[in-house]
Amino acid sequence: MVEISNVSLTIGKAQILKNIEYRLCDGTIYGLVGANGCGKTMLMKCICGFIRPTEGKIVIDGKELGKDCEFAPDAGFLIEIPGFIPTCSGYRNLKQLAALRGDVTKEKILHSMELAGIAYAAHKKVSSYSLGMRQRLGIAQAIMGNPKLYILDEPMNALDKNGIARIRDYLLEEKEKGKTILLASHNHEDIEVLCDVILEMEEGCLLQ
Repeated sequence: MVEISNVSLTIGKAQILKNIEYRLCDGTIYGLVGANGCGKTMLMKCICGFIRPTEGKIVIDGKELGKDCEFAPDAGFLIEIPGFIPTCSGYRNLKQLAALRGDVTKEKILHSMELAGIAYAAHKKVSSYSLGMRQRLGIAQAIMGNPKLYILDEPMNALDKNGIARIRDYLLEEKEKGKTILLASHNHEDIEVLCDVILEMEEGCLLQ
Protein backbone atom coordinates (compact mmCIF):
# COMPACT_ATOMS: atom_id res chain seq x y z
CA MET A 1 0.00 0.00 0.00
CA VAL A 2 2.84 2.43 0.85
CA GLU A 3 6.07 2.26 -1.16
CA ILE A 4 8.97 4.38 0.09
CA SER A 5 11.66 4.49 -2.58
CA ASN A 6 15.15 5.87 -1.90
CA VAL A 7 13.80 8.72 0.25
CA SER A 8 16.28 11.26 1.62
CA LEU A 9 15.60 14.58 3.30
CA THR A 10 18.07 17.42 3.81
CA ILE A 11 17.20 20.58 5.71
CA GLY A 12 19.90 23.22 5.55
CA LYS A 13 23.16 21.36 6.02
CA ALA A 14 21.60 18.52 8.04
CA GLN A 15 20.62 15.24 6.41
CA ILE A 16 17.53 14.14 8.31
CA LEU A 17 16.62 11.00 6.30
CA LYS A 18 19.07 8.82 4.40
CA ASN A 19 18.09 6.61 1.45
CA ILE A 20 15.05 5.01 3.04
CA GLU A 21 13.60 2.08 1.11
CA TYR A 22 10.62 0.18 2.49
CA ARG A 23 7.10 -1.08 1.75
CA LEU A 24 4.21 -1.00 4.21
CA CYS A 25 1.62 -3.70 3.53
CA ASP A 26 -2.09 -4.00 4.29
CA GLY A 27 -3.27 -5.68 7.48
CA THR A 28 -0.08 -4.91 9.39
CA ILE A 29 0.87 -2.69 12.32
CA TYR A 30 4.37 -1.26 12.10
CA GLY A 31 6.12 0.14 15.16
CA LEU A 32 8.60 2.95 14.55
CA VAL A 33 11.13 3.29 17.36
CA GLY A 34 14.31 5.24 17.99
CA ALA A 35 15.87 8.02 20.03
CA ASN A 36 14.60 11.59 19.91
CA GLY A 37 15.88 13.38 16.83
CA CYS A 38 16.54 10.20 14.83
CA GLY A 39 14.07 11.14 12.06
CA LYS A 40 10.87 9.26 13.02
CA THR A 41 8.53 12.23 12.92
CA MET A 42 10.12 13.61 9.73
CA LEU A 43 9.60 10.28 7.98
CA MET A 44 5.97 10.22 9.08
CA LYS A 45 5.49 13.79 7.84
CA CYS A 46 6.92 12.76 4.47
CA ILE A 47 4.50 9.83 4.25
CA CYS A 48 1.60 12.14 5.13
CA GLY A 49 2.68 14.61 2.45
CA PHE A 50 3.39 17.45 4.89
CA ILE A 51 7.07 17.57 3.85
CA ARG A 52 8.53 16.76 0.44
CA PRO A 53 11.64 14.57 0.46
CA THR A 54 14.77 16.00 -1.15
CA GLU A 55 15.24 12.77 -3.10
CA GLY A 56 13.18 9.68 -3.83
CA LYS A 57 9.42 9.19 -3.90
CA ILE A 58 6.52 7.85 -1.86
CA VAL A 59 3.67 6.03 -3.60
CA ILE A 60 0.42 5.25 -1.77
CA ASP A 61 -2.19 3.06 -3.46
CA GLY A 62 -0.53 3.74 -6.80
CA LYS A 63 -0.50 7.53 -6.33
CA GLU A 64 2.79 9.39 -6.02
CA LEU A 65 2.86 12.15 -3.41
CA GLY A 66 3.63 15.54 -4.91
CA LYS A 67 2.71 14.31 -8.38
CA ASP A 68 -0.63 12.51 -8.36
CA CYS A 69 -1.77 13.90 -4.99
CA GLU A 70 -0.60 16.45 -2.41
CA PHE A 71 -1.32 14.42 0.70
CA ALA A 72 -1.63 10.72 1.51
CA PRO A 73 -5.03 9.57 0.19
CA ASP A 74 -7.54 7.89 2.50
CA ALA A 75 -5.30 8.36 5.54
CA GLY A 76 -5.73 9.40 9.17
CA PHE A 77 -2.92 11.41 10.77
CA LEU A 78 -1.87 12.21 14.31
CA ILE A 79 1.49 13.98 14.24
CA GLU A 80 3.01 15.64 17.32
CA ILE A 81 0.65 17.72 19.51
CA PRO A 82 -2.82 18.15 17.95
CA GLY A 83 -3.81 21.77 17.35
CA PHE A 84 -7.44 22.83 17.73
CA ILE A 85 -9.42 26.08 17.99
CA PRO A 86 -9.73 26.53 21.77
CA THR A 87 -12.88 28.68 21.66
CA CYS A 88 -14.82 26.03 19.70
CA SER A 89 -16.22 22.76 21.01
CA GLY A 90 -14.55 19.46 20.26
CA TYR A 91 -17.38 18.54 17.90
CA ARG A 92 -17.19 21.90 16.10
CA ASN A 93 -13.45 21.44 15.56
CA LEU A 94 -13.99 18.01 14.03
CA LYS A 95 -16.88 19.27 11.92
CA GLN A 96 -14.65 21.95 10.37
CA LEU A 97 -11.94 19.39 9.65
CA ALA A 98 -14.53 16.99 8.22
CA ALA A 99 -15.67 19.71 5.80
CA LEU A 100 -12.24 19.56 4.15
CA ARG A 101 -12.85 15.91 3.27
CA GLY A 102 -16.48 16.24 2.34
CA ASP A 103 -17.33 12.59 3.07
CA VAL A 104 -17.48 12.60 6.88
CA THR A 105 -21.01 12.84 8.26
CA LYS A 106 -22.18 14.05 11.66
CA GLU A 107 -22.79 10.43 12.61
CA LYS A 108 -19.20 9.49 11.74
CA ILE A 109 -17.84 12.39 13.78
CA LEU A 110 -19.85 11.45 16.86
CA HIS A 111 -18.96 7.78 16.40
CA SER A 112 -15.25 8.60 16.26
CA MET A 113 -15.57 10.65 19.45
CA GLU A 114 -17.28 7.71 21.11
CA LEU A 115 -14.52 5.33 20.00
CA ALA A 116 -11.86 7.72 21.31
CA GLY A 117 -13.68 8.11 24.63
CA ILE A 118 -14.34 11.85 24.31
CA ALA A 119 -18.05 11.87 23.36
CA TYR A 120 -19.01 13.13 26.84
CA ALA A 121 -17.18 16.40 26.11
CA ALA A 122 -18.29 16.81 22.49
CA HIS A 123 -19.96 20.16 23.10
CA LYS A 124 -17.47 21.58 25.59
CA LYS A 125 -14.93 24.17 24.47
CA VAL A 126 -11.50 22.72 23.76
CA SER A 127 -10.01 25.38 26.07
CA SER A 128 -11.51 23.41 28.96
CA TYR A 129 -9.96 20.11 27.82
CA SER A 130 -7.10 18.46 29.69
CA LEU A 131 -4.03 17.25 27.78
CA GLY A 132 -5.43 13.71 27.72
CA MET A 133 -8.79 14.94 26.40
CA ARG A 134 -7.06 16.84 23.59
CA GLN A 135 -5.15 13.70 22.71
CA ARG A 136 -8.43 11.76 22.50
CA LEU A 137 -9.84 14.48 20.26
CA GLY A 138 -6.74 14.18 18.08
CA ILE A 139 -7.33 10.44 17.80
CA ALA A 140 -10.99 11.06 16.94
CA GLN A 141 -10.00 13.34 14.03
CA ALA A 142 -7.56 10.70 12.78
CA ILE A 143 -10.16 7.93 12.69
CA MET A 144 -13.37 9.78 11.77
CA GLY A 145 -12.94 9.19 8.03
CA ASN A 146 -12.52 5.42 8.51
CA PRO A 147 -9.18 5.57 6.63
CA LYS A 148 -7.23 2.69 5.09
CA LEU A 149 -3.92 4.08 6.34
CA TYR A 150 -3.06 5.38 9.82
CA ILE A 151 0.04 7.46 10.58
CA LEU A 152 0.17 7.92 14.36
CA ASP A 153 2.96 9.68 16.25
CA GLU A 154 2.82 8.79 19.97
CA PRO A 155 -0.96 8.17 19.93
CA MET A 156 -1.05 7.02 23.59
CA ASN A 157 0.60 10.18 24.90
CA ALA A 158 -1.18 11.53 28.03
CA LEU A 159 -3.88 8.82 27.95
CA ASP A 160 -4.91 6.99 31.11
CA LYS A 161 -5.02 3.18 31.34
CA ASN A 162 -8.59 2.96 30.08
CA GLY A 163 -7.80 5.24 27.15
CA ILE A 164 -4.72 3.21 26.21
CA ALA A 165 -6.67 -0.06 26.34
CA ARG A 166 -9.49 1.43 24.24
CA ILE A 167 -7.13 2.66 21.50
CA ARG A 168 -5.09 -0.55 21.47
CA ASP A 169 -8.26 -2.59 20.97
CA TYR A 170 -9.39 -0.27 18.19
CA LEU A 171 -6.07 -0.49 16.31
CA LEU A 172 -6.02 -4.29 16.56
CA GLU A 173 -9.56 -4.41 15.17
CA GLU A 174 -8.57 -2.11 12.31
CA LYS A 175 -5.61 -4.35 11.49
CA GLU A 176 -7.96 -7.32 11.19
CA LYS A 177 -9.96 -5.30 8.66
CA GLY A 178 -6.86 -5.03 6.49
CA LYS A 179 -5.80 -1.51 7.45
CA THR A 180 -2.17 -0.35 7.37
CA ILE A 181 -0.95 1.26 10.58
CA LEU A 182 2.36 3.00 11.26
CA LEU A 183 2.84 4.21 14.81
CA ALA A 184 5.75 5.72 16.69
CA SER A 185 5.98 5.16 20.42
CA HIS A 186 8.51 5.36 23.22
CA ASN A 187 6.33 2.94 25.21
CA HIS A 188 7.80 -0.54 24.77
CA GLU A 189 4.54 -2.16 25.86
CA ASP A 190 2.62 -0.46 23.05
CA ILE A 191 5.15 -1.79 20.55
CA GLU A 192 5.13 -5.32 21.96
CA VAL A 193 1.34 -5.59 22.26
CA LEU A 194 0.40 -3.99 18.93
CA CYS A 195 3.14 -4.32 16.35
CA ASP A 196 3.77 -7.08 13.83
CA VAL A 197 6.95 -5.44 12.54
CA ILE A 198 9.36 -3.18 14.41
CA LEU A 199 11.30 -0.59 12.43
CA GLU A 200 14.15 1.27 14.10
CA MET A 201 15.31 4.72 13.09
CA GLU A 202 18.96 5.53 13.76
CA GLU A 203 20.50 8.80 12.58
CA GLY A 204 18.10 9.06 9.67
CA CYS A 205 18.46 5.42 8.55
CA LEU A 206 15.68 2.81 8.74
CA LEU A 207 16.50 -0.62 10.16
CA GLN A 208 14.18 -3.63 10.56
